[in-house]
Amino acid sequence: MSMPLPDDIDAVLPHRDSMRLIHRVVAWEDASIAVEVDVPAQGLFCTPDGVPAWVGVEYMAQAIAAWAGCRARHAGRAPSIGFLLGTRRYTAHQPFFTAGSCLRVEANCELLGENGLGMFACRILAGDIEMAVANVSVFEPTDAMAYLETGEA
Repeated sequence: MSMPLPDDIDAVLPHRDSMRLIHRVVAWEDASIAVEVDVPAQGLFCTPDGVPAWVGVEYMAQAIAAWAGCRARHAGRAPSIGFLLGTRRYTAHQPFFTAGSCLRVEANCELLGENGLGMFACRILAGDIEMAVANVSVFEPTDAMAYLETGEA
């Protein structure tokens, strides 16, 4: 079942200013999300060839963060901080994302433990063309600030 979309990405994503790399939530459900990225020509990570494909890992991580933020808002809570733990089998089909293009980033929750550990199957599309694919591991502690201070979730 499709859920209501947030009016503003800032409402569901804790990243701000130049660290916010995704632009819109276009669909989300209980176990998945699709967001869009307008690939910039200038700014953080930009090169004359475009944005390096390795930045796609962060696009995927921010899509997952937006999914968690959408779920939190839907439950009446504020979005919280989560952590990218790593990726498995990140495969980019070209070395750069073209400046000016619009990418669709999809993340599907494959596993979410009560301890906050999660695994997502992600992909990045330019139109119908798959640009990158990976499995992404994340961690969302119950109390992120306490975790940062003590290392205990």
